[in-house]
Amino acid sequence: MMTLQGKTAVITGSNSGIGLGIARELARAGADVVLNSFTDRAQDHELAAQIATEFGVSARYLAADMSKAQECRDLIKEAGACDILVNNAGIQHVSPVEDFPTESWDAIIAINLSSAFHTTAVAVPMMRAAGWGRVVNIASAHGLTASPFKSAYVAAKHGVVGLTKTVALETAEDPITCNAICPGYVLTPLVEAQIPDTMKKYDMSREDVIKKVMLERQPSREFATVEQLGGSTVFFCSDAAAQITGTTLSVDGGWTAL
Repeated sequence: MMTLQGKTAVITGSNSGIGLGIARELARAGADVVLNSFTDRAQDHELAAQIATEFGVSARYLAADMSKAQECRDLIKEAGACDILVNNAGIQHVSPVEDFPTESWDAIIAINLSSAFHTTAVAVPMMRAAGWGRVVNIASAHGLTASPFKSAYVAAKHGVVGLTKTVALETAEDPITCNAICPGYVLTPLVEAQIPDTMKKYDMSREDVIKKVMLERQPSREFATVEQLGGSTVFFCSDAAAQITGTTLSVDGGWTAL
C-alpha cells in the first residue's frame, strides 16, 4: 500500500470537485493536505477538519485568489512545506473568439495557467531543500486537442502541458518529478447540476443527455470520477512513478485517441 505519510500536499482550487477528490485521495494515502480556494468561509475550514478526522492527517484550508500572482506565491509560503503541489484551480468561459470578453481571457489565463507558474516557482526550491518533490498539474484533454469557442481555456491548458515539460527538464537531476493529468469530462457537482437543464433543453432522458450530448466526444460514454483523478495523482507521487516526468496522463475515456 502506497503511503505518503510525512509529506505535505498543497492542492489549489480544492474546496469542491476535482481538487477536493484529489485532496481526499492524497489524505487517504497519508499525506497532510492544504486545501485552497478564493473564499474564506466557515464551511471551507470545516471541510479541512472533516478530512483530518476521517483520514487521521493534518488538514488546513488557506484562502488565496489564484488570479493574483502574489497570493499564489504566498499560499505556498504560508503552507510552510510543499512536498506535493497539485495545480488544479481553473475556470471556464465559452464564446466565439471575436466575441470573447477580454476580462474573461485574462482571468482564465491567470487562474488556469499563470497560477501554476507562480506556485511552482516557490515550491520547487522547497522540494529541492527537502530532497523530494512531486508537481502534478491538472491540465485537460483540451491541453492536447481543441474545441471551438474555448480559445482561452484551450490556450491555457496547452500552456500547462508546456510548463509541465519545462519544469520536468529543469528538475530532471533532482528527486523531483512534474507531470500533467489530462481529464476529459468528469462528474463533479458542477457538471451534475447542468444535467436537469440540459434534459429540458433537448427533451431527453438523463442517460441520453449524458451519452449523446455531454459525452459526445468521450468514446467510453462514461464520466471520469474525482476518485480516479485522485488515484492517478497518488500514482504520480509513488515510487513506481519516480522515473515518470514531463509527461501527460489522459483520463478521458479515449477522447484523445480519436
